[in-house]
Amino acid sequence: MNPLQQHFRLSRREFLTSAAGGIGGLALASLLAKDAHAAATSTAGGKDLNPLAPHAPHFAPRATNCIFFFLSGGSSQVDLFDPKPKLNELAGQPLPESVLKNVRFAFIQKDSARLMASPRSFKQHGQCGMEFSDLLPHIAPLADDICMIRSMHTEPFNHHPATIMMNSGFQRMGRPTIGSWLTYGLGSACADLPGYVVLEPGPGIRGGATNWSCGFMPSTYAGVHFNTKGEPVKNLSNPEGISTEVQRMSLDTIAKLNGRRFQHIQDPEIESRVASYELAFRMQKAAPELLDLAGEKAETLESYGVDRKDDLQNRFSTSALLARRMIERGVRFVNVYMDGWDHHGGLNDGLVKNCGVVDQPIAALIKDLKQRGLLDTTLVVWGTEFGRTPLGDNRIGATAVTGRDHQPSAFTLWMAGGGVKGGLVYGATDELGMNVVQDPVHINDFHATLLHLFGLNHEALTYRFEGRDYRLTDIAGKVVKAWLA
Repeated sequence: MNPLQQHFRLSRREFLTSAAGGIGGLALASLLAKDAHAAATSTAGGKDLNPLAPHAPHFAPRATNCIFFFLSGGSSQVDLFDPKPKLNELAGQPLPESVLKNVRFAFIQKDSARLMASPRSFKQHGQCGMEFSDLLPHIAPLADDICMIRSMHTEPFNHHPATIMMNSGFQRMGRPTIGSWLTYGLGSACADLPGYVVLEPGPGIRGGATNWSCGFMPSTYAGVHFNTKGEPVKNLSNPEGISTEVQRMSLDTIAKLNGRRFQHIQDPEIESRVASYELAFRMQKAAPELLDLAGEKAETLESYGVDRKDDLQNRFSTSALLARRMIERGVRFVNVYMDGWDHHGGLNDGLVKNCGVVDQPIAALIKDLKQRGLLDTTLVVWGTEFGRTPLGDNRIGATAVTGRDHQPSAFTLWMAGGGVKGGLVYGATDELGMNVVQDPVHINDFHATLLHLFGLNHEALTYRFEGRDYRLTDIAGKVVKAWLA
């Protein structure tokens, strides 16, 4: 599946037919039509040169699209999804030295650290009896559609390495992220929008675009950052005085120049460049239509909460609704990032505020997808980079202990739809929520299972770079079959 190998087999005539003659010669009207998209990405010899053309999976998929909500900062599992009565019972007491001996914390001072109770109440929901915090009154009733994994664990205990790990399976920058692997492996069913879209309705996530990077893959597979208001993508609109006809002529000329350059160096990034220019041209019509919510029913807008007065709440609600609209149009992978879950202090107030932002729209999205018959093939994920400690964060200089530190050894992630088993609680942590004691799941295992849901063998989906075959799960990962419906 290495694009470079494919390009080495192309003759000069084949490439110029696709890049200069095929794309460059298309009229404006046909470019904006779906059948023209297919014509624009095929060679005279019948070879498909569009890097995002749909590809067959390794086996029958359960999921075709994914909406991944990334709550950046480390959402607290013991206050939201993994109740620990023993933690409240022992609040104020230290942990034995034997438990803390080999544990690394970002800020906690081990000698004086004490267990901190959770002020939240938990109730069972659905026929499955899954427990949720009182901070999630909209998501909790959907328990029978949710697969909750309480036994996630990872290695990095600081934010940027941990977010990169969750997104790419590796702690350092430079590897392709989940959305890149899916669009590389499967392509995209959407002609006029990117296959991988990123929405960021709140403060910028740590590491920025490194979290949706294509790494060493061609840039076609990188996430495209969309705005929820105003111009959908920066610099998408034509400058004043530049007509569509002039732009078309410019793209034709650029395609010819790129074709000549490809003849000399055979670089697959040139193909990506041509495809990106043409996609941007089509997006000038498709993206504004995507953001126009005038056609949505009033009850739909109300269910998502897009009319809420708080700006962050409104933007997150809009992002959730846009994610559904993107999936309907064939976008393969949508990331919705929200930073601000790093509660070293003011944990309770912070969770009250943040859950007030995300609870209603995420629940509305799941119900909306289900009502439209899309949930069966759309995987919805609530993810974060790591969890929070049962110990209070007594960092140096803190005047009060009101938050929790980073905890990679145990955290919770949940999914709905896309072929996962609803009503399932998988794995368990100890009575304080400090460590996994049943069915541990590493991030590599999560990635292997996610790819499996899309019909991809995580060991077979590889990309050759600098003489080595890389994969999302590196040399690890196993499919957790218990999650599969």
